[in-house]
Amino acid sequence: MSSTIQPKPDKDRMLDKGGKSIVALMFALLVAIFAFQLNASMLSPALATMAKQLNTTDTQVNLSQTVFFTAAALFSLFLPRLADLAGRKKTLIGMLLATAAGCIVSALAPNITVLMIGRILQGASGPMVPLCLIILHVRVTEDAKYAKLMAILTSVNGGIAGLDALLGGWLAGSFGFRSVFWVMAGIAIVGMVAVSFFTDESTADETPKMDWLGVLCLGIAFLAAYLVTNEVQKLADANWIMVAILAVVAIVFFVLFWQVEKHKKNPLVSTHYMKQRRTWGLLLTTLVAMTGVFAIMNGIVPQLAQDSENGVGLSASTVSFCTLTPYALLGLVFGPVAGMLASKFGYRKVLRCGLLLTAVGVLFGIYLAFKPSVWAALVLSMILGITYAGTVNIMLNGLGIVLSPKDNPGYLPGMNASMFNLGAGLSFAILSVVMNAFTASAGPAMGYASAMIGCAVLTALALALSFLIPNPETLED
Repeated sequence: MSSTIQPKPDKDRMLDKGGKSIVALMFALLVAIFAFQLNASMLSPALATMAKQLNTTDTQVNLSQTVFFTAAALFSLFLPRLADLAGRKKTLIGMLLATAAGCIVSALAPNITVLMIGRILQGASGPMVPLCLIILHVRVTEDAKYAKLMAILTSVNGGIAGLDALLGGWLAGSFGFRSVFWVMAGIAIVGMVAVSFFTDESTADETPKMDWLGVLCLGIAFLAAYLVTNEVQKLADANWIMVAILAVVAIVFFVLFWQVEKHKKNPLVSTHYMKQRRTWGLLLTTLVAMTGVFAIMNGIVPQLAQDSENGVGLSASTVSFCTLTPYALLGLVFGPVAGMLASKFGYRKVLRCGLLLTAVGVLFGIYLAFKPSVWAALVLSMILGITYAGTVNIMLNGLGIVLSPKDNPGYLPGMNASMFNLGAGLSFAILSVVMNAFTASAGPAMGYASAMIGCAVLTALALALSFLIPNPETLED
């Protein structure tokens, strides 16, 4: 299988001539991705401690998580493209520096407002995975080898075998929530040092000025759409007038973005590429797939497992061992296997197999809903860990790299990363509506089961959309 990006030194400019060891490069990129992943998942078990120690409410603390993921999504829209123009190594170091600074601000925060400022700074780590994959692809141009190494990097993005959350809970309980931020700051600083020593600098073929007007219009459009998903999640408490206003803002600014890109000499992303299936085919597939699965494993299955009346009845301290830990662990273990399969059969075929098996496998959740047990929750988590976290998630990230045009390698991975974030919000909004509606009319068991069926339907739709993704081998550029 060949790729659309062939970033050899004469094509994609490598500014450091030494050529670092692949092992050292992988170490540096893994630490950088760890820095992002810890910011995304390590705080979850520490939220209650944060609320207590900052003398604030659970709602405010949860909002700080939303602020982080919103910032991560916004930074993902433009930082990979900025890296193409200003230098990928330089940009990656800057992202790690901002992440470390945000962690330090959060660790020293006297109140929730300062903590939110720190979380915004940490959001600069949002496009860490796509940028690391681009840097790897510049260095490793052999398709089969790249697919295997890419899978190793991406598999970490689903959680570090659940140990990140467990470590976060232990640190918060033993030393307070601030210790969690100090550990995350330390990892980001190690990442800066490793990237400085073990990666080469590179840029795209051409390095015109950054299209900041396009960034502004797209950022406002995306932020409005993202806030719509967050508001809709509140269901009966949602402000539907605000939802309507934000939806209009999103549409207006996307139209403005399209007009700006149409007339810009060096756009953030040309309308020519936006019209191609490489862009909208992949982004739609990512959005729908993430919408289908994210809330299942990050909300509904843990909720069912803790439900003492209609579920398994596990305690909050043990539920992760039967749900999130096996999901993340098998995703981490199976990721390299998926990479090897992609190097042999192609990204699209492995993606489709993963989506098909996810859609079929999640139907086991219907059994879990009506016959709740520890072993059933464990089996469902293992199935989705292999099929989604270890396969679908990795192939979608990989396709963002190999489908990118040579003259703009950063735009598609960045926009794809934003679709993951938007899909996460939509997942809770849509599947929660489905579950609550059936719970009210047919009981809790049917509510849980309906969410599983909704996941299967959305994943099947993502499978259908995946056939719109073009073959990288057929793209001329």
